[in-house]
Amino acid sequence: MGTQRVKFTFMTQLVKEPIIYQLGQNFNLVTNIRRADVREDMGWVVLELDGDDTEIQRGLDWVSAIGVRIDPVSGDVIEG
Repeated sequence: MGTQRVKFTFMTQLVKEPIIYQLGQNFNLVTNIRRADVREDMGWVVLELDGDDTEIQRGLDWVSAIGVRIDPVSGDVIEG
């Protein structure tokens, strides 16, 4: 089991899609939204992903393949 913090940036065509829900369901991951700013034309979400390391990587590969930008996040985004 592992944990990874990432930032997803969504463009207009993906903002209304349930990507985080699908990520959790399809890859058996626990998603914890730490910060977010979502608008009609774009949005970003910082989240923690908990689960099997292989499934985290598979999930991130899927998210990237559908057009979401993924950036690594270090530290606790709430506290610091």
